[in-house]
Order: sequence, then structure tokens, then C-alpha cells
Amino acid sequence: MEGTAALEQELQKKSELDLTNVQKKQMRDIYTRGQQPGGTPVDTSELRISMSYTGEEVGYIKDYGPHVEFGHRLRNGLFLPGQFFFKSNVDTQKEIYKQDLKNKLKE
Repeated sequence: MEGTAALEQELQKKSELDLTNVQKKQMRDIYTRGQQPGGTPVDTSELRISMSYTGEEVGYIKDYGPHVEFGHRLRNGLFLPGQFFFKSNVDTQKEIYKQDLKNKLKE
């Protein structure tokens, strides 16, 4: 049992509520990290303020969020590279999620 999917299946067998709580914690952690300095690029703070968390989903409401994340072409034709702030946040959470699943299975 090495992968995250296998851990999820084991925990789901144990308890659907436990799995749901672990998953909600991950969304909460991603949201919290996004609100901290360096978690979301800040110019006017609108993007950080637009970050939303519902318990099952986390993301940005501002329509320009994907342009900051993945990059975009400027009017003069140059390309402004993406900052990949959300991907970085999710990548950080992956190992935490895996460890949280393992810890919950041990309970």
C-alpha cells in the first residue's frame, strides 16, 4: 500500500467520515497557506481576497487568476510567465495529505 489512492481506499473501508474529514483538512490547509504572505501573488490584494474555501473546494474567484498562475501574453507581444502559486501550494499539500491518510489509518 504505497500510493495515495490505495491509502484513500483503505481509509474509506474503515470510515467514510474519517476520509471526508481528512480531505476537508487538506482544503483548509491549502486555503490557509494561500492566505499567508507568499501564498498568493499580491499587487492590489484582490486575488488573495478572492480565494474561497467551501470545505470541499478551494480556488480563486477573480477571472485573471489563471493568467497569473499559468502566464499570459502582454499587449506588446511578450509573454509573462506564470507564477504557479496554486500548483506550488497543492504540491506542498500532497505529502501532507499522504501522511494524514497514514496517520488516520493508524487510529
